[in-house]
Amino acid sequence: MDDHVKKPAGPLKTCPICGKPQARAARPFCSSRCRDVDLNRWLKGSYVIPGRDDEVDDIE
Repeated sequence: MDDHVKKPAGPLKTCPICGKPQARAARPFCSSRCRDVDLNRWLKGSYVIPGRDDEVDDIE
């Protein structure tokens, strides 16, 4: 048996910002520009994880 057989590569993944193929250095993005765009969206509040209105904060 040959233990050095390469497994088939998975599907080519794309950048979540622009759709170009991912770059190894900027994974999961294609470039540092797209990585910075994503960071800026997080910092501006464009990405929001919704919460429920009936949640009670634990304030002690």
